[in-house]
Amino acid sequence: MTTPSLPDHSGDRKPRDEEIDVWGMTHQGKVRKGNEDHFLIGSLRHAIAIHSTSLPVDRLSDLGGERVAFLAMIADGVGGRSGGEEASRLALEEVNHYVSQSTQCFYERSGAGEPMIDLLQRVATRSHERVQARAAEQGRQGMATTLTLWIGVWPWFYLLQVGDSRYYLFRDDTLTQISRDQTMAQELVDQGVLARSALATSPLSNVLSSSLGGPQTAPTVTRIASEWPYVHLLCSDGLTKHVSDEQIAARLRTIESSQKTCELLVQDALDGGGTDNITVIVGRATKHDPA
Repeated sequence: MTTPSLPDHSGDRKPRDEEIDVWGMTHQGKVRKGNEDHFLIGSLRHAIAIHSTSLPVDRLSDLGGERVAFLAMIADGVGGRSGGEEASRLALEEVNHYVSQSTQCFYERSGAGEPMIDLLQRVATRSHERVQARAAEQGRQGMATTLTLWIGVWPWFYLLQVGDSRYYLFRDDTLTQISRDQTMAQELVDQGVLARSALATSPLSNVLSSSLGGPQTAPTVTRIASEWPYVHLLCSDGLTKHVSDEQIAARLRTIESSQKTCELLVQDALDGGGTDNITVIVGRATKHDPA
């Protein structure tokens, strides 16, 4: 687990439901014949109330009660021949199911550190095992997926990451990539074997060193103190292949709404080539207190 040194504003109140501005969207891109990405946005009450998702659900849930957590997640499948699409779908379904069954942890612990970290590690393990079992049943070698899960339990939020789908935090007019790409190229850079300047062009930048369902999984959990002005971005590599961090920062700097910013970023990726599936989630809290 890594914990960036950020201020704890736990004395501030948590955002109300109507103060959460969040949006997600996914696009097939210009080249791929199918979309192997999936995303889900929801809030945890007595179960997960799904607000938006690319998963095949009959209808969105509308559950009452106080919100104890908010979550957003992206999975980018690999494996081809619909295997990647199924892997990403299975991973998000397993997270949805397991977190729904673990609501007591949220109510009793109010986001306490160690229980939450243990919970998220178990989520990753369960998802990994489910994807591996389905791949074995269907004889689909190489079926796997990334997973980037953001879950806010005020006054903290947690990031669970496997693979190279990214999470960015925009604060103090600065964009920071909090997640670390789990690719073979990044591993070589960390070991000093590959120059950082060669990272973007290395063919190994597309080879995962950790995934759900693959030969190796190494989930990481990061805990960060929440603050109101933060803007959060989750994305698959279909965005970052074509849109620079500087361009992402420019979009977040001029954000009018999360929906509009998602649409602009997806269009930026399409204008840049759109060679992969593109999935983006943008979220922030905006105070509506009376003057």
